Parts: sequence; C-alpha cells; structure tokens
Amino acid sequence: MTIHPDIILIVICGATATGKSGLALKLAERLGSIILSADSRQVYRDFDIGTAKPSSAQQQQIPHYLIDICAPTETLTLADYQGQAQSLITSSPSSSRGMG
Repeated sequence: MTIHPDIILIVICGATATGKSGLALKLAERLGSIILSADSRQVYRDFDIGTAKPSSAQQQQIPHYLIDICAPTETLTLADYQGQAQSLITSSPSSSRGMG
C-alpha cells in the first residue's frame, strides 16, 4: 500500500441509526469533499430497503462513491473494495482538501 501523507481522510463510524450519514453530508459540504461508503450492504444494487442508502438528491448534492457497484449475485472481495477505494482516494480532486 502506498502512503500519501498529503491526503486527509475523515472516518465516521458508529452504530446503526446514530447520524453518521447526516454528519458525513454536512462535513463533505463544508469541506468541499466527497463521500466513500464503507457499508457492506450499500455496495449492492437493488438492496435499497434496510440499507439506509443516501437518496438521489443527497447523492447529487455531494458525490458518493462505492454505492451500487455490484449486483447481489456478484462477489466483491475486501481486496476488490480496497483497490477501488484506494484508486478513488488518490485520484479525487478533493484529495488535496480532504475527503469524507
């Protein structure tokens, strides 16, 4: 793994329904950043019920990534996810300002 000391990541974690998504939206808007989802269910298309995916309006307001990236019948390994996340982090225009 390559280390990029100039990239700042803000990680928000916690229990279900504690306001993580709302906080992420507010921070991303304030910082001019993007949101990378690390939710293990939100990666799957058509898993909208019970996953609390951000609405279309929220996704248009702040760019969200790693949501709906594979079909429920596809396998997504941790290595697959990690590779996609790392690529987004290092190539994002907001990487010089921080990411949500």
